[in-house]
Amino acid sequence: MTTRTVEEVFKGRDTSDGAGVRLKRIFGYHQVPLFDPFLLLDEFGSDDPSEYVAGFPWHPHRGIETITYVLTGDVEHGDSLGNSGVIEAGDVQWMTAGRGIVHQEMPLGDADGVMRGFQLWANLPAAHKMTAPRYRDVSAGEVPEVEQGRGATVKVICGEVDGVTGPVGDVVIEPLYLDVSLGPGGAFDQRVERGLTAFVHVFEGEAAIGDRLVARGTLALLGDGDTVAVNAGEGARFLLVAGRPLGEPVAWGGPIVMNTREEVDEALEEYRAGTFLEEDG
Repeated sequence: MTTRTVEEVFKGRDTSDGAGVRLKRIFGYHQVPLFDPFLLLDEFGSDDPSEYVAGFPWHPHRGIETITYVLTGDVEHGDSLGNSGVIEAGDVQWMTAGRGIVHQEMPLGDADGVMRGFQLWANLPAAHKMTAPRYRDVSAGEVPEVEQGRGATVKVICGEVDGVTGPVGDVVIEPLYLDVSLGPGGAFDQRVERGLTAFVHVFEGEAAIGDRLVARGTLALLGDGDTVAVNAGEGARFLLVAGRPLGEPVAWGGPIVMNTREEVDEALEEYRAGTFLEEDG
Protein backbone atom coordinates (compact mmCIF):
# COMPACT_ATOMS: atom_id res chain seq x y z
CA MET A 1 0.00 0.00 0.00
CA THR A 2 1.37 3.38 -1.02
CA THR A 3 0.22 6.59 0.66
CA ARG A 4 -0.25 9.52 -1.70
CA THR A 5 1.97 12.55 -1.16
CA VAL A 6 1.61 16.18 -2.19
CA GLU A 7 2.76 16.73 -5.77
CA GLU A 8 1.90 20.42 -6.17
CA VAL A 9 0.00 23.11 -4.25
CA PHE A 10 -2.32 25.82 -5.58
CA LYS A 11 -3.62 29.01 -3.98
CA GLY A 12 -6.87 30.45 -5.24
CA ARG A 13 -6.84 33.72 -7.16
CA ASP A 14 -9.44 36.42 -6.73
CA THR A 15 -11.71 36.80 -9.73
CA SER A 16 -15.36 37.35 -10.64
CA ASP A 17 -17.81 35.39 -12.75
CA GLY A 18 -21.44 35.43 -13.75
CA ALA A 19 -22.86 38.92 -13.35
CA GLY A 20 -20.04 39.97 -11.04
CA VAL A 21 -19.88 37.37 -8.26
CA ARG A 22 -16.57 37.70 -6.43
CA LEU A 23 -14.91 34.35 -5.81
CA LYS A 24 -11.61 32.51 -5.57
CA ARG A 25 -10.74 30.26 -8.51
CA ILE A 26 -8.70 27.47 -6.95
CA PHE A 27 -7.89 25.94 -10.31
CA GLY A 28 -9.22 26.32 -13.82
CA TYR A 29 -8.40 26.59 -17.48
CA HIS A 30 -4.60 26.51 -17.44
CA GLN A 31 -4.36 23.68 -14.90
CA VAL A 32 -6.84 21.34 -16.61
CA PRO A 33 -4.22 18.79 -17.81
CA LEU A 34 -3.11 18.29 -14.20
CA PHE A 35 -6.64 17.82 -12.84
CA ASP A 36 -8.24 15.60 -15.53
CA PRO A 37 -11.19 14.84 -15.33
CA PHE A 38 -11.90 18.00 -13.31
CA LEU A 39 -12.06 21.37 -15.03
CA LEU A 40 -12.54 24.03 -12.39
CA LEU A 41 -12.99 24.57 -8.66
CA ASP A 42 -14.38 27.87 -7.35
CA GLU A 43 -14.73 28.81 -3.70
CA PHE A 44 -17.28 31.54 -3.12
CA GLY A 45 -17.81 33.27 0.19
CA SER A 46 -18.64 36.73 1.46
CA ASP A 47 -20.58 38.50 4.20
CA ASP A 48 -21.27 41.37 1.80
CA PRO A 49 -24.31 40.61 -0.39
CA SER A 50 -23.18 43.17 -2.99
CA GLU A 51 -20.36 40.74 -3.85
CA TYR A 52 -22.70 37.90 -4.84
CA VAL A 53 -26.37 38.86 -5.25
CA ALA A 54 -26.03 39.58 -8.99
CA GLY A 55 -25.49 35.85 -9.28
CA PHE A 56 -25.19 33.71 -12.38
CA PRO A 57 -28.16 34.60 -14.62
CA TRP A 58 -29.43 32.29 -17.36
CA HIS A 59 -26.58 30.67 -19.31
CA PRO A 60 -25.99 27.42 -21.22
CA HIS A 61 -23.81 24.39 -20.49
CA ARG A 62 -22.85 21.43 -22.63
CA GLY A 63 -20.38 18.57 -22.18
CA ILE A 64 -19.81 18.83 -18.42
CA GLU A 65 -21.23 18.28 -14.96
CA THR A 66 -21.46 21.14 -12.44
CA ILE A 67 -21.47 20.34 -8.72
CA THR A 68 -22.53 23.10 -6.33
CA TYR A 69 -22.01 22.47 -2.60
CA VAL A 70 -23.40 25.08 -0.21
CA LEU A 71 -21.81 25.55 3.22
CA THR A 72 -23.69 28.68 4.37
CA GLY A 73 -26.61 30.59 2.89
CA ASP A 74 -29.14 29.81 0.16
CA VAL A 75 -28.92 29.63 -3.63
CA GLU A 76 -32.01 29.98 -5.80
CA HIS A 77 -31.87 28.01 -9.02
CA GLY A 78 -33.87 27.19 -12.13
CA ASP A 79 -33.21 25.37 -15.39
CA SER A 80 -34.61 24.51 -18.81
CA LEU A 81 -35.73 21.07 -17.57
CA GLY A 82 -38.29 22.81 -15.38
CA ASN A 83 -36.43 22.36 -12.10
CA SER A 84 -36.52 25.28 -9.67
CA GLY A 85 -36.10 25.88 -5.97
CA VAL A 86 -33.59 26.83 -3.31
CA ILE A 87 -30.57 24.87 -2.14
CA GLU A 88 -29.58 25.55 1.45
CA ALA A 89 -26.61 25.00 3.76
CA GLY A 90 -25.32 21.45 3.36
CA ASP A 91 -27.24 20.82 0.13
CA VAL A 92 -25.69 19.68 -3.14
CA GLN A 93 -26.80 20.44 -6.70
CA TRP A 94 -25.31 17.94 -9.16
CA MET A 95 -26.18 18.88 -12.72
CA THR A 96 -25.22 16.82 -15.75
CA ALA A 97 -25.42 19.23 -18.68
CA GLY A 98 -24.94 16.54 -21.32
CA ARG A 99 -26.05 17.76 -24.76
CA GLY A 100 -27.44 20.97 -23.36
CA ILE A 101 -29.08 22.74 -20.48
CA VAL A 102 -29.73 26.40 -19.67
CA HIS A 103 -29.86 27.38 -16.02
CA GLN A 104 -29.34 30.13 -13.49
CA GLU A 105 -27.95 30.17 -9.94
CA MET A 106 -28.69 33.19 -7.77
CA PRO A 107 -26.97 33.32 -4.34
CA LEU A 108 -29.18 34.74 -1.58
CA GLY A 109 -27.01 34.34 1.53
CA ASP A 110 -28.34 33.60 5.00
CA ALA A 111 -30.19 35.82 7.49
CA ASP A 112 -26.93 37.63 8.25
CA GLY A 113 -26.01 38.08 4.57
CA VAL A 114 -23.33 35.38 4.63
CA MET A 115 -22.82 33.14 1.57
CA ARG A 116 -20.26 30.34 1.32
CA GLY A 117 -19.75 27.28 -0.85
CA PHE A 118 -18.00 25.60 -3.75
CA GLN A 119 -18.60 24.84 -7.39
CA LEU A 120 -16.71 22.04 -9.10
CA TRP A 121 -16.85 21.31 -12.82
CA ALA A 122 -16.25 17.74 -13.97
CA ASN A 123 -15.67 16.83 -17.59
CA LEU A 124 -17.75 14.27 -19.48
CA PRO A 125 -16.05 11.79 -21.84
CA ALA A 126 -16.68 12.19 -25.56
CA ALA A 127 -19.10 9.26 -25.59
CA HIS A 128 -21.31 10.97 -22.98
CA LYS A 129 -21.07 14.65 -23.90
CA MET A 130 -24.33 14.53 -25.85
CA THR A 131 -26.25 12.44 -23.32
CA ALA A 132 -29.60 13.68 -22.02
CA PRO A 133 -29.22 16.40 -19.35
CA ARG A 134 -29.99 15.44 -15.75
CA TYR A 135 -30.44 17.38 -12.52
CA ARG A 136 -30.04 16.04 -8.99
CA ASP A 137 -30.88 18.09 -5.90
CA VAL A 138 -29.46 16.45 -2.75
CA SER A 139 -30.58 17.81 0.61
CA ALA A 140 -28.20 18.00 3.57
CA GLY A 141 -30.23 15.31 5.33
CA GLU A 142 -29.50 12.86 2.52
CA VAL A 143 -25.71 13.19 2.91
CA PRO A 144 -24.49 10.54 5.38
CA GLU A 145 -21.83 11.28 8.00
CA VAL A 146 -19.17 8.80 9.06
CA GLU A 147 -17.26 9.10 12.36
CA GLN A 148 -13.85 7.50 12.02
CA GLY A 149 -12.98 7.45 15.70
CA ARG A 150 -9.78 9.47 15.36
CA GLY A 151 -11.44 12.86 15.48
CA ALA A 152 -12.68 12.68 11.89
CA THR A 153 -16.22 13.39 10.70
CA VAL A 154 -16.79 12.69 7.01
CA LYS A 155 -19.75 13.86 4.92
CA VAL A 156 -20.02 11.44 2.01
CA ILE A 157 -21.44 13.25 -1.02
CA CYS A 158 -20.20 10.79 -3.62
CA GLY A 159 -18.20 7.58 -3.28
CA GLU A 160 -17.76 5.28 -0.29
CA VAL A 161 -16.23 5.63 3.17
CA ASP A 162 -16.06 2.67 5.55
CA GLY A 163 -18.90 0.92 3.74
CA VAL A 164 -21.15 4.03 3.67
CA THR A 165 -22.07 5.26 0.18
CA GLY A 166 -22.98 8.82 -0.74
CA PRO A 167 -26.33 9.74 -2.35
CA VAL A 168 -24.88 10.69 -5.76
CA GLY A 169 -24.22 7.65 -7.95
CA ASP A 170 -24.12 6.62 -11.59
CA VAL A 171 -21.49 9.22 -12.52
CA VAL A 172 -19.24 8.31 -15.45
CA ILE A 173 -15.91 9.37 -13.92
CA GLU A 174 -16.66 7.42 -10.69
CA PRO A 175 -15.85 10.39 -8.46
CA LEU A 176 -15.18 10.57 -4.75
CA TYR A 177 -16.38 13.79 -3.10
CA LEU A 178 -15.96 14.11 0.68
CA ASP A 179 -16.21 16.96 3.19
CA VAL A 180 -13.91 16.02 6.07
CA SER A 181 -13.68 17.73 9.47
CA LEU A 182 -10.78 16.92 11.80
CA GLY A 183 -10.69 17.89 15.46
CA PRO A 184 -7.44 18.82 17.21
CA GLY A 185 -4.98 15.98 16.72
CA GLY A 186 -7.43 14.24 14.37
CA ALA A 187 -6.43 11.81 11.63
CA PHE A 188 -8.18 10.58 8.48
CA ASP A 189 -7.39 7.71 6.10
CA GLN A 190 -9.20 6.85 2.89
CA ARG A 191 -8.60 4.29 0.18
CA VAL A 192 -8.39 5.99 -3.23
CA GLU A 193 -7.91 3.68 -6.17
CA ARG A 194 -4.53 3.91 -7.86
CA GLY A 195 -4.65 5.83 -11.15
CA LEU A 196 -7.35 8.29 -10.08
CA THR A 197 -6.66 12.02 -9.98
CA ALA A 198 -7.02 13.19 -6.36
CA PHE A 199 -6.76 16.47 -4.51
CA VAL A 200 -7.33 17.90 -1.05
CA HIS A 201 -8.57 21.49 -0.63
CA VAL A 202 -8.20 22.84 2.92
CA PHE A 203 -10.76 25.55 3.69
CA GLU A 204 -10.50 25.68 7.48
CA GLY A 205 -7.45 25.26 9.72
CA GLU A 206 -4.41 23.47 8.32
CA ALA A 207 -3.67 19.85 7.54
CA ALA A 208 -0.58 17.68 7.22
CA ILE A 209 -0.28 15.32 4.25
CA GLY A 210 2.93 13.36 4.64
CA ASP A 211 5.64 15.89 5.46
CA ARG A 212 3.74 18.82 3.86
CA LEU A 213 1.65 21.24 5.90
CA VAL A 214 -1.26 22.49 3.79
CA ALA A 215 -2.58 25.87 4.95
CA ARG A 216 -6.10 27.21 4.82
CA GLY A 217 -7.12 28.24 1.31
CA THR A 218 -4.61 25.88 -0.30
CA LEU A 219 -5.28 22.93 -2.60
CA ALA A 220 -2.86 20.00 -2.63
CA LEU A 221 -2.76 17.94 -5.83
CA LEU A 222 -1.74 14.43 -4.80
CA GLY A 223 0.58 11.97 -6.50
CA ASP A 224 -0.48 8.42 -7.24
CA GLY A 225 -0.98 5.79 -4.57
CA ASP A 226 -3.58 3.66 -2.83
CA THR A 227 -4.52 5.75 0.20
CA VAL A 228 -4.83 9.34 1.36
CA ALA A 229 -3.75 10.11 4.94
CA VAL A 230 -4.39 13.53 6.50
CA ASN A 231 -3.54 14.70 10.03
CA ALA A 232 -4.42 17.91 11.86
CA GLY A 233 -2.76 19.65 14.77
CA GLU A 234 -5.31 22.28 15.83
CA GLY A 235 -8.06 21.02 13.53
CA ALA A 236 -8.96 21.29 9.86
CA ARG A 237 -11.77 20.97 7.36
CA PHE A 238 -11.17 20.02 3.75
CA LEU A 239 -12.61 18.56 0.58
CA LEU A 240 -11.17 15.30 -0.75
CA VAL A 241 -12.05 14.82 -4.41
CA ALA A 242 -10.94 12.08 -6.79
CA GLY A 243 -11.98 10.88 -10.25
CA ARG A 244 -10.91 8.76 -13.18
CA PRO A 245 -8.92 10.69 -15.84
CA LEU A 246 -10.37 10.77 -19.35
CA GLY A 247 -7.17 11.40 -21.29
CA GLU A 248 -9.11 13.24 -24.01
CA PRO A 249 -8.53 16.61 -25.68
CA VAL A 250 -10.35 19.54 -24.06
CA ALA A 251 -11.78 22.43 -26.08
CA TRP A 252 -13.16 25.16 -23.85
CA GLY A 253 -15.69 27.83 -24.78
CA GLY A 254 -16.81 29.40 -21.50
CA PRO A 255 -19.63 27.20 -20.16
CA ILE A 256 -19.27 24.81 -23.11
CA VAL A 257 -16.53 22.15 -22.88
CA MET A 258 -16.11 19.73 -25.77
CA ASN A 259 -13.29 17.79 -27.44
CA THR A 260 -12.74 20.01 -30.49
CA ARG A 261 -13.02 23.70 -31.27
CA GLU A 262 -15.51 22.86 -34.03
CA GLU A 263 -17.83 21.21 -31.48
CA VAL A 264 -17.63 24.28 -29.25
CA ASP A 265 -18.39 26.62 -32.18
CA GLU A 266 -21.33 24.43 -33.19
CA ALA A 267 -22.79 24.58 -29.66
CA LEU A 268 -22.42 28.35 -29.46
CA GLU A 269 -24.03 28.79 -32.88
CA GLU A 270 -26.95 26.55 -31.82
CA TYR A 271 -27.40 28.67 -28.71
CA ARG A 272 -27.47 31.87 -30.77
CA ALA A 273 -29.89 30.31 -33.25
CA GLY A 274 -32.26 28.97 -30.57
CA THR A 275 -31.65 25.29 -31.42
CA PHE A 276 -29.41 24.45 -28.46
CA LEU A 277 -31.95 22.52 -26.40
CA GLU A 278 -33.67 19.29 -27.47
CA GLU A 279 -37.06 20.98 -27.46
CA ASP A 280 -35.65 23.74 -29.68
CA GLY A 281 -34.53 21.39 -32.43
